Formats: sequence, C-alpha cells, structure tokens
Amino acid sequence: MVTDATVPGGERTLRRARTATMVSLATGMIATLLLPAVGLGREPDPWRTACGVLAIGTFALVLTAAVGAAVTTGWSVARRRRLRIGYAAVAVLGVPLAAPVAMGDWPTWAWLGAATVGGVPLLAPLRAALPATALAMLVAGAVAQVTGASIGQAVLVVGAAGPGVALVNGFQVWFWRLLVQAERGRAAQARLAAAQERLRFAGDVHDLLGHHLTVIALKAELAARLATADPSRAAREAGEAQRLAATALTELRRTVHGYRRVDLGEQLTAVAQVLRSSGVRCTVVPPAGELPPEAATQLAAVLREAGTNVLRHSRAGWCRIEITQREDEVRMTVTNDGVTDTGTADRHSHGLRGLADRLAGAGGRLRVDRADGVFTVEATVPAVA
Repeated sequence: MVTDATVPGGERTLRRARTATMVSLATGMIATLLLPAVGLGREPDPWRTACGVLAIGTFALVLTAAVGAAVTTGWSVARRRRLRIGYAAVAVLGVPLAAPVAMGDWPTWAWLGAATVGGVPLLAPLRAALPATALAMLVAGAVAQVTGASIGQAVLVVGAAGPGVALVNGFQVWFWRLLVQAERGRAAQARLAAAQERLRFAGDVHDLLGHHLTVIALKAELAARLATADPSRAAREAGEAQRLAATALTELRRTVHGYRRVDLGEQLTAVAQVLRSSGVRCTVVPPAGELPPEAATQLAAVLREAGTNVLRHSRAGWCRIEITQREDEVRMTVTNDGVTDTGTADRHSHGLRGLADRLAGAGGRLRVDRADGVFTVEATVPAVA
C-alpha cells in the first residue's frame, strides 16, 4: 500500500486506483487462464487432468502474487527477485504437466504459455516480453511436435495472444506507476511549499526582532551612558526602550498568532519615529498610490534592515527614504550621511546579503553604494499585484 502521499485525499485516490488496477489485471489474467482450462474438460485421462489442474492452479497462485506486486510500492528488490524466480520456475514446471493435456485436441500448453508471456510485465519491464515470447514460441512448437498437435497453431497462439495480453498488462502497470509518481510529486510540492512558508515566516520574525532588539540595545546603552550625566534624558531613553520592547512583543504575537504580511506604511512610520527619536532628521517620501502586497512586503524587509544599519553603523545626521512606483517596478531608496570608511554597512554585510538573496528570489535586486560619507540602499522589486 502506498503510504507516502501527504496531499489531502492523495492516499485515498491511490487506494482507489490501486483497487481498480488490481481488479482489471486480475480479470484479464483470469480470462486468459480460462483458455488453457478448456483443455481440462477435453482430457479423458484423470491423471493428466490432475497434472493440468496442478499446473494451471500453481500458475494462478504465482500470478496472483505478481498482480499484487505490480501495484504495490513497498516490496523490496530481493522479494521481487524471489517472485520472478518463482514465476519462471512455475512456468518451466508447467510444460511437462500441461503439455499432455488434451494432446492433439486442444493446445493447452500454448494457451498457458501465452498467459505466461502476458504476465511478464507484472514483474519486469515490458521489453522483457519480447524474449519471453520468442522462448515460449519455441517451447510451444516443440510441445506440438512431441504431442502431434499443429505446430503452426501452437506457435500462432503464443505469438499472437501472449504479446497482446502483455501490452494490455504493461499499459495498466505503466499507468499505475505514472499515477504514483504524480501523487508523490504533488506530495513533494506540498512539502516544499510548507518549507518555503516556514522559511519566509522565520525570515520575517528574524527581521522584526532583529530591528527592534538592535534599537532597544542602542537605547539601553545610551541610557546607561547618560545615567549620571543627564538622568532625565536617560529616563526618557529607558522609557523609549521599554516602549519599543512592548511594541516588538505585540508585533511578534500578531505574527505568530495569525501570520500576516508586514505593513509597509506602518514600517515607514515606525522607522522614521525611531530615527527621529535618536536625533536623525528623517524625510519620508511615500509612494503616490497603494503598492502591490508582495512588493510592499519585500520593501518592508529592506526598510527594517536599512533603518537598523543607519543606527548601528553610522553617525547619521539625516536620512531620506523615498519610494517611487513605475509601471513595472517599485523602487525604494534609503540614503543617510555619517558613514565612515570603517563602517561595516556595505555590500558584504550579512543583513544586506540576505536581503539581496531574498529580493533576487522574488525577481528584484538590491544595490548599495557608499561615497563621500553618504550611504545608499536601493531596492527594486516587480510591481506585481
């Protein structure tokens, strides 16, 4: 039984398809075995009849196992190999047992040989039916010559009926395996989508907490330095750190208890407020209209990282955030001064490198530039609704 399908309804679909395929294969093979069984009714010798029953019955049992193996994915290679050996052994032993049945009156073994060829695709590739047909035709001709039956009739029965049954069985097995592969592909796609969603969720949580914790750490450090020199300002900075911690906790709860896309407008307001409270003159030029949700989400992540870099890696006096929208793309530019030659907020920083990879995956791009003490982050994303 196939149990690795994780798409809702997938296992039920495969179970029904497996049952239908087994019924179809079993029905076809039973019909094929009825023809050699006709010889049992035409054989007057009870011993020969008993031998024929033994040959056909044993072959029916091993054929049942072959039908089950054809529509089951859990069998090991060794187990399938043993079944192939058993199938071949029963086919060989069936020659002396079934050949004398209805000798000269009905080509009993020729029909049994045709059934043997028809069952080959259940255990081996369809191309294996070609050598099996050639071998069975040789045996059928030899049996007919020994028993005095028509050689042409025996060879024709095996050469025509055997490959025909093999083609029908081979097509059904191929279709079943194709369905299994398709269902596994759907399951893999579902797992990949879930993994990508978890990665995106983790990235948003990282961006959210990274930004807030960085600002809180800076505020706490500033409050500690001002504790003796300017207690009132130190208290204000400590209060601001407390407010930021509460805001971060609220946003984290919203993210965890109902995953939502980060609002770009809220991020613009929050980043501008944090920069201004840190003594940075911040100018915000918002987009002329509403941005597509995906573009806004990507730019919100860039804005958080860029705002963190302004506080962490520069002594900025001013910062300008501008968002423009064109027909096919949205561009955000974050520019600030106060960058020294030893600053680490460049194209090699971990945060910006991660953002560049993220934007590239969404069809966008990230460009950074530092010249004359001014640092620029420019993000461009497709304007896809």
